[in-house]
Amino acid sequence: MTIKSVSDLKAGVKLTQDVHTPLGGLLMQKGKILLPRDLDVLKAFMVQQVDIEGAEGDGNKIPAVKTAGQKPSLLFVDPDESPEAQEQSFKKDLPLHEEYDRMLTLVKSCYQSAIAGELRIYEVRKQMEHLMEHQKEYDVLKFAPRMTNRNDYRYHNAVLCALSSYKLAQWLGLPSKDWIQVAFAGLLHDIGNVRIDPLLLNKPNRLTGEENEEMRRHTTYGYQILKNVAAINEGVRLAALQHHEKVDGSGYPLKLDGSKIHIYSKIVAVTDIFHAMTLDKFYGSAQSPYLVLEQIQLEAFGKLDPVIVQTFIQKVTALHHGTKVKLSSQKVGEIVFTDSQHPTRPMVSIEGQIINLMQQRQLHIEEVIS
Repeated sequence: MTIKSVSDLKAGVKLTQDVHTPLGGLLMQKGKILLPRDLDVLKAFMVQQVDIEGAEGDGNKIPAVKTAGQKPSLLFVDPDESPEAQEQSFKKDLPLHEEYDRMLTLVKSCYQSAIAGELRIYEVRKQMEHLMEHQKEYDVLKFAPRMTNRNDYRYHNAVLCALSSYKLAQWLGLPSKDWIQVAFAGLLHDIGNVRIDPLLLNKPNRLTGEENEEMRRHTTYGYQILKNVAAINEGVRLAALQHHEKVDGSGYPLKLDGSKIHIYSKIVAVTDIFHAMTLDKFYGSAQSPYLVLEQIQLEAFGKLDPVIVQTFIQKVTALHHGTKVKLSSQKVGEIVFTDSQHPTRPMVSIEGQIINLMQQRQLHIEEVIS
């Protein structure tokens, strides 16, 4: 072990001790092999010296990244991973996308059959189970459907809410028996929209008072449709009814306070807002996922369950160091550090310069590229 000045470090050395920020936050973990951008981060945090392995890292250099079928620098491969495992990491999103597309097609069909009072729930459940087999491959911020158009917005929102609600249920520590049911809650929360006039659903300008009241009825319509459906529990039905309720009692249709809102409904309320705002639709364009997370964080004060909101934000923004992003300035860079106190405002490296989004509030992450 050698203590070395940061100014003398070279990329490829291995840390033998954790590195902390001046305020005590964990900056880099023991065992990390430093990349060129990591040296910039250390300097940006004014870290003076670190503990490294050997005089020059004992030959621990940055491993070559196998980029077959991928653009260079999209990700950094774990040096301890076998070549076979590295190869699989580039292919792993394909089955997820295939199952996602099958689920999307089935949801379209089911929404149509629900108009006639028929919901092919066992077929839906079987496909849901196939989709969730690839849940570990799903990343809320990075995943993007292969084909989207504004006509399919509601179906994409349903499938994405299923995926994200399942993951959020796990993060919250719900029993495993609830996970697939929470996914159903995400998938079917807006099923009541099949009874709303499509012209009203897609109206681009402000709704009249009467139209707004009719739109709000999709919650009760949804509960009625699901009331006698087998293979789902009462939490799924209540999510259709309650996903627009607010913990301060200001929501609809029943103006329930937080103590009376089902946990599934609280979970779906968060994932629905996130995906509704980050998807293109008839009456609006997709917004930056990071700005949407900031808006959801504001909603945690009296509108959404604060524990669920904080869990969602902390988890979806975690482990994204090295993620390529586009800023509102249209410049592309990589996330190099995320402060747990301000997870939507990470530090981004652009052409060797560290941009601290906490300090430069006029900028934000516009798009997660990879």
